[in-house]
Amino acid sequence: MSPSQQHHLVITALGADRPGIVNTITRHVSRCGCNIDDSRLALLGDEFTFIMLLSGSWDAIGRIESTLPMKGAELELLIVMKRTEVEAHPPRPETVRIEVEVADSPSIIERFTDLMDKHRMNIAELVSRTHPVSAGQSPTLYIQITAHSTGQNERHIFEQAFHQLCTELHAQGSIRLFSILDSDASETFPGR
Repeated sequence: MSPSQQHHLVITALGADRPGIVNTITRHVSRCGCNIDDSRLALLGDEFTFIMLLSGSWDAIGRIESTLPMKGAELELLIVMKRTEVEAHPPRPETVRIEVEVADSPSIIERFTDLMDKHRMNIAELVSRTHPVSAGQSPTLYIQITAHSTGQNERHIFEQAFHQLCTELHAQGSIRLFSILDSDASETFPGR
């Protein structure tokens, strides 16, 4: 089947984590004749969320759309589905990956997503995790963000802004900038 004949569906499954649940979902997807092109799984508290991009023929996508709600009810899962188009993306000459460890407090993640937005970066992946510490200390927040830009941004301006934000928040951070145009990658580690 050529890619132009492929149909695509994004599925999110949310429910209580338990052994075998992901295998049950992926088996159902396979039995419907769909392929999992991309997926993410995360455990959040006692819940898990499984996001998949499926591809398949018109019949296979229709079959999963009609049967997955019943399978979800049987497994006590909240299921959300949406058809989508998958197109070739234009080159993304700039890719930035930041990692930060900082004392946790409200709005910390927003400060870093705002930094990306101000520098016209499209966030492709965001992972955050709070680590509790011993009594009398603040929990530590770990943030990892990967973002893309469609144009050559001035790297040093973004790096300076990242360093300034880390300094302001007393954060340990690292930044890695990649460019497919010049095959250059740089990495910096601002101190506290």
